Amino acid sequence: MERLDLEVKFSAAEAGLIAGYASPFGGEPDSAGDVIARGAYAASLKAHREAGTMPLLLWQHDPTQPVGRWLDMREDEKGLHVTGRLVLETVRGAEAYALLKAGALNGLSIGYRTKRAERLPGGARLLTEIDLIEISLVSIPAASTARITSVKTAAVAAPSAARAASNRSRIMADEQKAAAPEAANDMEDRLATVEETVTSLDTRLAAVEESVGNVAKAAGRIEQKLARPGIITKQEEPGEIQTKAFGSYIKHGDAAGAELKSLDMATNGGGYLAPTEFVKEVVKNLVQFSPIRQYARVISIGAAEARMPKRTGTLTAAWVSETGNRSSTDPTYGEIVLTPHEAACYVDVSNALLEDNQYNLQGELAADFAEEFGRLEGAAFVAGTGTGQPGGILTDTTVPKVASGAAAAISADAIIGLFHALPGFYAANAVWGMNRSTIGAVRKLKTSDGHFLWAESLAEGNPPTILGRPVIELPDMPDVAANALPILFGDLKQGYRVVDRLSLSVMRDPYSRATNGQTRFHGRRRVGGDVVKAEAIRLLKVATSV
Repeated sequence: MERLDLEVKFSAAEAGLIAGYASPFGGEPDSAGDVIARGAYAASLKAHREAGTMPLLLWQHDPTQPVGRWLDMREDEKGLHVTGRLVLETVRGAEAYALLKAGALNGLSIGYRTKRAERLPGGARLLTEIDLIEISLVSIPAASTARITSVKTAAVAAPSAARAASNRSRIMADEQKAAAPEAANDMEDRLATVEETVTSLDTRLAAVEESVGNVAKAAGRIEQKLARPGIITKQEEPGEIQTKAFGSYIKHGDAAGAELKSLDMATNGGGYLAPTEFVKEVVKNLVQFSPIRQYARVISIGAAEARMPKRTGTLTAAWVSETGNRSSTDPTYGEIVLTPHEAACYVDVSNALLEDNQYNLQGELAADFAEEFGRLEGAAFVAGTGTGQPGGILTDTTVPKVASGAAAAISADAIIGLFHALPGFYAANAVWGMNRSTIGAVRKLKTSDGHFLWAESLAEGNPPTILGRPVIELPDMPDVAANALPILFGDLKQGYRVVDRLSLSVMRDPYSRATNGQTRFHGRRRVGGDVVKAEAIRLLKVATSV
């Protein structure tokens, strides 16, 4: 792979000078799926030259934070070669200079408008004419080759040290002359030499004092500058920049004023990966519609499936005599395969809302996606088939069941029996799950001494309990009916596993609902789930026997 370097020089005469390639020609598409053709910048550079202007030199594509100016730009066989100088008297320019010297910043990114483009086989976009607006120093460039890969420091001589060495040499030479006069007894010559040496030392001392005075004055000016209040600027984290770029994509799409190439979140299937904070908001809202996610164990994977070992048989211990035979038993193990399945939904948003800058559009989208995905996955976690969707607790044939003792009803005794059917190790962390209709029936149940099984929590925000364990409402559980499974009781953290593969991808579609004045946002994620430890869960079956 060809490497394009940005050279940074730090000599006194060239402090802040940068030079390198801001954009490569041809090659593989960048992370946005774009390839820039040779000559794409020619018209734009010509227009700048005729107008006597240059594209801006910015920090992270922020038009309020210029850090210098570009001095020269030209196209060659490799790409767009640029030369510029950082303004070290500005706060951001000095910070950028320090980061470049330390090697902590190594990216270049262009801001532009597309004039002409065409599609290549495979879906990539070939940009043939570009209106170049700015070139920024960035943390994460779209083109992997537009990075700072070498830093060259020009050697600077130390004139004060050189002068000191020269002075010492001359003093030693003078002393040697004084120590070796032509006539040993000629005292007058000696005195003349000594006087000349003293005079020379006085002259040098005066020069040193003058230099010290100049240094003191310079230090005073520096102290005055340091005493001035600095400009308060917001230090943006990469996550904030990413969120801003995503918000701009939601409101304006790819056709926003200048296409920013620093943070691309494009996926192969179109659309953009949502930033971390947006995804966290969606997941936080998901539990309102999919409560099993809150109580089950959730893992994120980077592969097509997750394989987990499962012990299906245990060792058998027995009492034996001192010399008696010991029977050998071997544990048996199986394997659980958790496969993420794709879920998709869309949300229609009024174009008027998109045009309102004060509207919290990202928060609204997060709530809408959470509602749709929560409803879908919540139903699958309860009763999913496991084919093309997560496997449900009710459809897993290995989960033990307890009969209610009546053909079409439940009783307090059945609830108590279900509670004690679960081993104590799991019961200590178990929860009850049922729909709202069943909750209404259970709240009426009393023990033989007249006490209700249902107990409201005394602490605000805590769920009600049955026999000391919390109750969660699962809308997708069935109603009480013959042969139905209306109630579950179990430790979902041990018994059920949720697997997230793709966090969230969002694609903006301004065309499908254009006649209705709406823009459609397609969301997709990949999630799986299944029972991993059936002995940690019990189901109540409405029947006289299992």
